[in-house]
Amino acid sequence: MDSSTRRNRAIWEAAARKYVDEHDELLEEARTGSSLFPAEAALLEPLLRDGPLVVHLQSGHGLDDIALVRAGARRVVGVDYSATTNGAAQRRADALGFACTYVVAALPGAPLADGCAGLVYTGKGALIWQPDIAAWARDAARLLRPGGHLFVYEEHPAHPLWTWDLDEPRIRADRGYFDRSYLSDTFPGVGATVWLWTLGEIVTAVVEAGLTVRHLSEYAEPFWRAGGLDAAAFRGRLPNAFALVCSR
Repeated sequence: MDSSTRRNRAIWEAAARKYVDEHDELLEEARTGSSLFPAEAALLEPLLRDGPLVVHLQSGHGLDDIALVRAGARRVVGVDYSATTNGAAQRRADALGFACTYVVAALPGAPLADGCAGLVYTGKGALIWQPDIAAWARDAARLLRPGGHLFVYEEHPAHPLWTWDLDEPRIRADRGYFDRSYLSDTFPGVGATVWLWTLGEIVTAVVEAGLTVRHLSEYAEPFWRAGGLDAAAFRGRLPNAFALVCSR
């Protein structure tokens, strides 16, 4: 594991205490609703129809895992390098009786068998922690059985460029679309190295890993607003999220 990944892991482990402290609130969210966005749920519906085993790479707080089982997944295996996060997610899944299990591991290199998954699901702040997008794509493809799908619902690569001004969208002077990385100044990764990949690099990585692109769409609404903030850049004029569906 390289030094930036070790540092990022330590920062994420500390930030993950939030998911322990907010257990009751998150449990109620999982019990009463779905964390999947409407556009995301619509794309996932045919992929979950036959009840696949789902591997969720960088599974985080686990609410998406519960939502995936509720939407049709037979079982979800979450992989995250935070033991704290995984423990909190497992506690919620067990409390609600959902078939979710968790593995502590850094990615790429998920300690799961080749071809074990009918669906690999990821996103919502996952790809920004990957220093090698090509290696990540190869590992995701390795996990898929023939006919399986990779599903990504993620922050748009342009999203980190937008300022949080309320009057007009502006571009941050300290970031560029073709930059390789930056140091995060927001939760959950304050001080962590965030890796930047253009949309072209992401699509090229999955194609070179042997997958076929079936769908690519872009959205104005970000998948997460830190502290519930508003910004002119989030009001329909600029891309803030994207969905990618690939098949093996």
